[in-house]
Amino acid sequence: MMRNIFLGFIRIHILYHASKEEIFGTAIMKELKRHGYSISPGTLYPILHSLENQKYLSIRKKVVKGKIRKYYKITGKGISALGKSKEKIRELVSEVLEEK
Repeated sequence: MMRNIFLGFIRIHILYHASKEEIFGTAIMKELKRHGYSISPGTLYPILHSLENQKYLSIRKKVVKGKIRKYYKITGKGISALGKSKEKIRELVSEVLEEK
């Protein structure tokens, strides 16, 4: 169960960072690690591809040091999903962390 929860958090992190600037795999892995998520390429890249296939991210390819690097940027649909996620996060945090 915890894995599924964390994968949801990771998707939100990806959308958030892609809303600020273009991201690519190794850089977002480092950023996620900074937040305490240890994620393998075998987990990350299917998430990125899924978000792209669902039109939450768009992709731009560029050759870097002889290899194709894929850069991801949030789409309008992704911005909408991120906004809805923020609303739900606020509501959840307010309820879960409420002092009684």
